[in-house]
Amino acid sequence: MANAATHYDVIIIGGGASGLMCAMTAGGRGRRVLVLEGSNKVGKKILMSGGGRCNFTNLEVLPKNFISNNPRFCISALKRYTSRDFIALVEKHNIAYAERDLGKLFCLDSAKDILNMLLTEAAAASVEIQVGRKATSIKALQGGGAAGGFAVDEFTCESLVIASGGLSIPTMGASGFGYEVARQFGHTVLPTRAGLVPFTFSDKFKDVSQQLSGLAMDVDLSCTSASFNEAVLFTHRGLSGPAALQLSNYWQMGEPIALNLFPNESESELLDWLLSRKSKHPQSLLRTLLAEHPTVRLAKSLVLELQAALWDKYAECAIAQMPDAALTLIGQGLQAWQQKPSGTEGYRTAEVTLGGVDTKELSSKTMESSRQAGLYFVGEVVDVSGHLGGYNFQWAWASGHAAGEVV
Repeated sequence: MANAATHYDVIIIGGGASGLMCAMTAGGRGRRVLVLEGSNKVGKKILMSGGGRCNFTNLEVLPKNFISNNPRFCISALKRYTSRDFIALVEKHNIAYAERDLGKLFCLDSAKDILNMLLTEAAAASVEIQVGRKATSIKALQGGGAAGGFAVDEFTCESLVIASGGLSIPTMGASGFGYEVARQFGHTVLPTRAGLVPFTFSDKFKDVSQQLSGLAMDVDLSCTSASFNEAVLFTHRGLSGPAALQLSNYWQMGEPIALNLFPNESESELLDWLLSRKSKHPQSLLRTLLAEHPTVRLAKSLVLELQAALWDKYAECAIAQMPDAALTLIGQGLQAWQQKPSGTEGYRTAEVTLGGVDTKELSSKTMESSRQAGLYFVGEVVDVSGHLGGYNFQWAWASGHAAGEVV
């Protein structure tokens, strides 16, 4: 017979966004819930997200905002717990928030508001949380699931939820523990890699990015399979900012990327503008004219780097001396300034881990394993990763809620 003091209906490993949502949902159903968090504090990623303001969801959440080997897997959970549901919870707790670009919702005050809200809900549902408690041993008891349950160190439970996250930002306690548990119970773990992560360079562009460090601008950044029209930020290591982070989810090692510095103009429109400048200001230098473009404000430091890369031989020539064919090539270069990253900054700064527990072996409605009754996987450990903009939190809320309703 199980020891009443150490037996729980549900044990959740991981006190992040998905784990806390699962805990408060299950606890609200009257289940006795224990959350084991290996680090010294729950919700660390919540606290650091959005520059401390927590981009907790997005007004529009669609399957196309997620990456998975099984793109339809996320649909069920996202439909049954929507961004509107989470917004209602935020409003219930009188948390002030605001919409930024592209439907992103942020706390007006602090990310602590979101964490405190989750902890308040968990406490109201009598959830027990233990921090600094890394699970070291997990095994299925005879019968497994509701029939036999699980032993987690000195604790036992009927249902076990793995909400331990991925490999991103190891300084916050990230580890591959969830993947180890999945493999232990016969699950396929799809290859993982860092996502939503800055690009790094080791060629001449590294020097360029160092010279431009701190400069941000809107571009269309693309690789073979995707493009994003958002801001990039030059850093002393390479390229960051929303467009770079988004593209990192699709970029493959060895593949070039291209920056379109005039994303809202066609190739012909840009060439027409260059030719009109040649006609109206024949004695001006191209670098001077580019710095005066009416809609795209190129920083002078950037123009100098572009000059060195695209029209160095004409640097001191009046635009009247530049052949139209040269201006055509320069215009094309400005809209497809191609660079080849040496890699990314990796898990150290990645906001999400791509890949993970294969969704083909999970229920899309409950997140329960098809390999082991009573075992559930939620959040980042699963092979579902969102775009930048609150989507990964919405997946955490939705998947945690889906499991919390049935464990």
